[in-house]
Amino acid sequence: MMTASMSTVQSSAQSRQFPKFDLYRLLHTVFQPTFGRRICILIDLPDLAEAKGMAFLGNPARAIQRRAHDHFFQGLHGGVMEELALKGGEMFAYVQTGGSNLDLPDLCVDMDGRELSLEKDVYPNYDIILAITTFSATAPLTAFAKQYGFRGATLHGVNEVILNSGLAVDYEEVSRDAEKLRLAMTRADSVEIDFGLEDGSVLTAKLELGGQEAQKSHGLCRGTTPDVANLPAGEVYFVPTGAEGHFPMKYEDGTLGKLTVTGGRIIRSELIAGSQAVIDAHNARLQDDPMTGVLGELGFGTQVLPVSGSDIQDEKVLGTCHLATGRDDHLGGHITPDQFKRRQNATHDDILFAPHKTPNFDIRQVRMTRGAQKEILIEHFQPSKYLQDALAAD
Repeated sequence: MMTASMSTVQSSAQSRQFPKFDLYRLLHTVFQPTFGRRICILIDLPDLAEAKGMAFLGNPARAIQRRAHDHFFQGLHGGVMEELALKGGEMFAYVQTGGSNLDLPDLCVDMDGRELSLEKDVYPNYDIILAITTFSATAPLTAFAKQYGFRGATLHGVNEVILNSGLAVDYEEVSRDAEKLRLAMTRADSVEIDFGLEDGSVLTAKLELGGQEAQKSHGLCRGTTPDVANLPAGEVYFVPTGAEGHFPMKYEDGTLGKLTVTGGRIIRSELIAGSQAVIDAHNARLQDDPMTGVLGELGFGTQVLPVSGSDIQDEKVLGTCHLATGRDDHLGGHITPDQFKRRQNATHDDILFAPHKTPNFDIRQVRMTRGAQKEILIEHFQPSKYLQDALAAD
């Protein structure tokens, strides 16, 4: 269902020249001031024995952890710490959680294999913590940042495309653009999304936003206020106050389902194409723990970036939007892990709508209502004139 208008942002991203990844520039821009701050890196591993002597470097399956070592750990110790007057530079590993934004274990190890405690030995003793992991740690790390007073960044799923585009951009510019689009959407009462399916039918979901202030993920995490940036950044987002209607979902195996939402929660999935067993498993999960279906986020990308194959970057692309189910306490919402039947269900899972990821359906139109004002935000994965004019404004 790809159309010419869908590819406009992607074409711009492919032709865009990005600067080379520069750890000094990234850390200086995101975290200033840095003088005298202690910094460390967290990675996640299936088996902590791989941390001893950095044995994970010899495992081809640990590409993310290797990038954490090659581009961040070695970068810090190759002169960046001295240039930014940082201290520390240690790397620690904890056992992979197995899901997006699940609570982190307390046990960790250093690169000599010594067992330590994140809450006793890491969080209180560092000012800046970089989590370069397989599974997102944004929600739990944000909670710990507020508790222990550090700043940080989560960079899960980092790959070469992200390093050379989403992490190589000027975050001063990213922040300015995110603020322009935030102002264009803030205090919206509701947003409606029309999804066009291949058979010509249209599904519509309406997200109630209650006139709330829109928030932004803009990459800057400065000063002394405890906070965690999600990198790559570039997003405007809301915590829905309610939702009704239907929207399509593409499951990991390619199965397509029609999701019914009422009272702000997905209540069932129906098969469009693919495996009925996948649909049945989702419905069983929704029935067993209804909190897994609660919509906790509506987000809009604000950057012109190439597709990376990792949602952490691809959801930041201008013209895309995403919903998320599960915990939203790190976004200012009230859905916390203790509200789920099982804490291992308390993930925050993004559902990204983008031409490369969901080619079986189109975002026909996204409409915003703000009082008497009604604006089109997106059509066919292309930002509307309203958003383009907002970006062009001084």
